[in-house]
Amino acid sequence: MTATANISFPAEWRAENARQIADTVVGTVFEVTVDEQPAIVKVLKAKALEDSLRGAAFMEWRKGIGCVKLFARSENMLLMEHAGSLTLRDRLLSHGDEDATRIAADVLLTYHQSSQTFPPARLQPLTRYFASLFAKAESDRREGMETIFTEGARMAQNLIADQRDIKPLHGDLHHENIMSGPRGWLIIDPVGLIGDAAMDVANMFSNPLDRFDLTRNEARITSMAGIFADALGRDIRTILCYAFAYGCLSAAWHEEDGNGQDRDDELAVVAALKAVLAQA
Repeated sequence: MTATANISFPAEWRAENARQIADTVVGTVFEVTVDEQPAIVKVLKAKALEDSLRGAAFMEWRKGIGCVKLFARSENMLLMEHAGSLTLRDRLLSHGDEDATRIAADVLLTYHQSSQTFPPARLQPLTRYFASLFAKAESDRREGMETIFTEGARMAQNLIADQRDIKPLHGDLHHENIMSGPRGWLIIDPVGLIGDAAMDVANMFSNPLDRFDLTRNEARITSMAGIFADALGRDIRTILCYAFAYGCLSAAWHEEDGNGQDRDDELAVVAALKAVLAQA
């Protein structure tokens, strides 16, 4: 093992010059060099290990097509391609929101390409992914309430029952999970879902998280839905419905965590999506 900053990497990785660049609920991220080339090591945290290994399976399956390459993995570490330092959020700031959305659509189509190999068996279906929303909706119904969560759960159930173009999904696509480097725009940090391709753009409507001027803007929502609908060959309502259902799911997660502010911020996006849906 190669030891650095109290972390030991497998010796066969030949990872040197480690520098911590992030520490998230999922894992601690180090920038390293391997054979004098930049790379990334993520040390996975126990509570997110199952989700992270699904993402690793997605990366192995995708083999670098529109996605960072997974070079090697140990029990709780991933050695990956360095995707670059420019995020889609940076691009949004320099070139505008529509430009960033079109880049997201392009990279989506790249990593959504078909493969000659079967998808990993461990990818999570949407029925399990939406479990927290379904549980919250059931709790509300037991208390005799019809809420935005019960509405979102019904929509999610209808969407799941009528899925089209089912394929492996990133599952958490947003402006800081799309990076530009030597190989162009690539996705990082996939969650590893399997389901309707339209689900994979749902989280984009809630991002960037601190840009309320965008995420709650009905004109922006309409424009983004149109771009993704054209890219995926789907109708705008389907794109909007997945975004609405996902927003309700995200709000349910925040409520589970006791984070009322983030829940309310997400529900503000959901309200804007609902207004656009009413006119779509």
